[in-house]
Amino acid sequence: MALREEFEKLGNFFFRWRSYFPLLLIFLFLKALNAAWYSSYPDVRDRVWEFFSLFVALLGLLIRMYAVGCAPRNTSGRNVKEQRAHSMNTTGLYSLVRHPLYLGNFLMWIGAALFVRPWWLVLLTAFVFWFYYEKIMYAEEEFLRREFGDTFSNWANRTPVFFPLNLKLWKSPELGFKFKNALRREYSGFFGIISVFALIKLIQNRLTYGQFVIDPVWLVIFLIGLVIYVTLLALKKRTHFLDVDGR
Repeated sequence: MALREEFEKLGNFFFRWRSYFPLLLIFLFLKALNAAWYSSYPDVRDRVWEFFSLFVALLGLLIRMYAVGCAPRNTSGRNVKEQRAHSMNTTGLYSLVRHPLYLGNFLMWIGAALFVRPWWLVLLTAFVFWFYYEKIMYAEEEFLRREFGDTFSNWANRTPVFFPLNLKLWKSPELGFKFKNALRREYSGFFGIISVFALIKLIQNRLTYGQFVIDPVWLVIFLIGLVIYVTLLALKKRTHFLDVDGR
C-alpha cells in the first residue's frame, strides 16, 4: 500500500475513534499531577492562573461554537463512522483555517494542561494532539479533494491548515450565526470542560492535603455547568426549541 493510502487509512481509523482520544492523555495528566507541587495556601495568583487556564479552554469551545453555528446541515459534525460532507465550508472561520474545529479542540486540551501547570505536560499534550489529529486532517482533506476537486484545491492553496496566520483572508460566513444551533451541537463540550477542570482540582487537593477537599469555587462552577447541561439536554431531547431549519 502506498504511503498516501496508508496515511489516509490511519487517519480514518483515528477519525472513527477520536472520541477516545482523551484516554491517550489520562496517563500524562496523572503523572503531571503527581509530579507537580501545589501550595497548601493558594493565593490570588493561583486562582488567576486557574481562571486563565479555563479561559483558554473556553476560547477553544467558542471557536467550535462559532464554526458550527454558521455551518449548514451535514457539515462540521460529530459523526464518527465515516467522512461525510454535503458541501464545503470555505467562509467564516473556514476562510482563516482549514480545521477550526480541531483548533478549538487543541485549545481546550491546552487549557486543561495549563491548569495542571507543569510545562512539559503542555508541550507533550501539544505533541500528542498534533500526532493524532494530523492524520485525521490528512484523511479529511483527501476525502474533500475527491469530492470537491478544484473547489477544495483553490481553498486549500490560500487557507492555512491550523493556525490563522492572515486575518485578511476573512470572508463573512454564507450562513449567519445561529446561537441555538451552536448550543444544540456543543453543549456537551461545555460540560465536559467544566467536569475535567473540577476533577483536576479535586485530584490536586487530594494530593496536596492527603484527602479529598472540595473547593467551593469549583463546586459552584460545576453545579452551574451541570444545570446548564441538563437544561440543554432536556430541550434537545424533549422539545424543538433548539432546532434551526437547514442546520
